[in-house]
Amino acid sequence: MSEEKFFHVGERNPGAIAPTQFEVGPFTKARHPEPYTFDVNLVAEAGKMQSKQGVVSVNIPGFSPVKLYCDEQPPVGEDTAPPPLAFFAAGIGFCLMTHLTDILTARKIQVDSLKLEQRIKFRTNLGHMRDHGYMTEGGCDMVETHVIIDSPESKERIMDLLQEAEGGCMAHYALRNPIPWSTRLVYNGEEAVSRSGN
Repeated sequence: MSEEKFFHVGERNPGAIAPTQFEVGPFTKARHPEPYTFDVNLVAEAGKMQSKQGVVSVNIPGFSPVKLYCDEQPPVGEDTAPPPLAFFAAGIGFCLMTHLTDILTARKIQVDSLKLEQRIKFRTNLGHMRDHGYMTEGGCDMVETHVIIDSPESKERIMDLLQEAEGGCMAHYALRNPIPWSTRLVYNGEEAVSRSGN
């Protein structure tokens, strides 16, 4: 019998997140019809080879900070934890499922079974082009989502459920719409790069 491999994903973090480059803002309840706004914050640190760990926190009361572990496959990593893109992909699918289950509960829609299957196509020249003097480049070419529902409800009601869930899913919104972004490099305590776009 082969020895079971230890694969570490994460655990609840005992303390609050402590970033040094921004302040964790408070969550403020919105008044109708204004939307709620909230932050998801991450502080991550590189370890040996490709191992990384970070604490991720949602600033809505009731969410515990979570310490997550991340790694890559050999020979660059040791395959002790999921790679970054696994967390990214799972987050997209789980976020949509959260909205589906929330809406079907609120609308009293009977669903006997709800499953999601998702495929995302990525590309990178990491691992072969860099050896030939090229810069590392990557991209994402496609996100394919299959929502599989068994229900005695009408097809139209289930189609409306999906449409509302997709419209409410913040992860899907980020995939479908250009959003403002910014990146800073703090080198030896001083800002060396600051760029942004949308």
